[in-house]
Amino acid sequence: MFGLKKKKSLLPSLDSHIEANFADSKIYVKEVSKVYHSAKGDTLAMDKVTMNILSNEFVCIVGPSGCGKSTLLRMIGGLDEVSSGNIVIHDKDIIGPGVDRGMVFQSYTLFPWMTVEDNIRFGLKLKKMPKDEQDKIVDKYLSVIKLEKFRKSYPKELSGGMKQRVAIARALANSPEVLLMDEPFGALDPQTKADMQLLMREIWQVEKPTIVFVTHDIDEAVFLGSKICVLTERPGKIKEEIPILLTYKRTLALKDTEEFIALKHKVNGLINYSK
Repeated sequence: MFGLKKKKSLLPSLDSHIEANFADSKIYVKEVSKVYHSAKGDTLAMDKVTMNILSNEFVCIVGPSGCGKSTLLRMIGGLDEVSSGNIVIHDKDIIGPGVDRGMVFQSYTLFPWMTVEDNIRFGLKLKKMPKDEQDKIVDKYLSVIKLEKFRKSYPKELSGGMKQRVAIARALANSPEVLLMDEPFGALDPQTKADMQLLMREIWQVEKPTIVFVTHDIDEAVFLGSKICVLTERPGKIKEEIPILLTYKRTLALKDTEEFIALKHKVNGLINYSK
């Protein structure tokens, strides 16, 4: 598959505990470091980060500004190269972008000259999928994002939240195994952001992709995630991984519960003392 290369097994080099987890993993990040080179010298952005992301997990990555959250996501997406270490998906090295990974950014990255339905259809046309199959998939995701009445609209005619719904639908239409999201709701107003969080949980529960979601919003991370990975300040390292053992079906009322607030305080404390 484009963007991936078959890799010799990593298992002999891992201890038995990690071997057991690796067998069930979707994404395995092993001792990944990232160094940026410039005329002023080298900057170590990430230092030997190791993560194991299981199939169908919703993993939120949080940490101080500049800790490498987006850098890590881009390396998983194949948009940036690792300086050392390995990132694999099902025992295959990531060597570049691939159709197995969909990406959604804070900027909407829609094609302004295309309608909503044509933006969603874009990747399907590149695959040269038969027109009737394209139509079924487009109709499905217009329904998922609740924009059936806007299928002929152009991005300039949509609100920010609507544009982001289209970007998510376009990514999902290609049936990616992994959905990578880089602060996708960061530019939205509070009410629209809350609506998008509910939609994202619903999509995850129905479509069952593996999601890696970068955010600076602790409230958002606790509400969305099944696990939160907290990074230290630069150079980014894993400070702690926190399982989010809240109810599977979530409503906004959950944010007022003691359990939710306690988790927020825990994550906030880790970020504030993240060295």
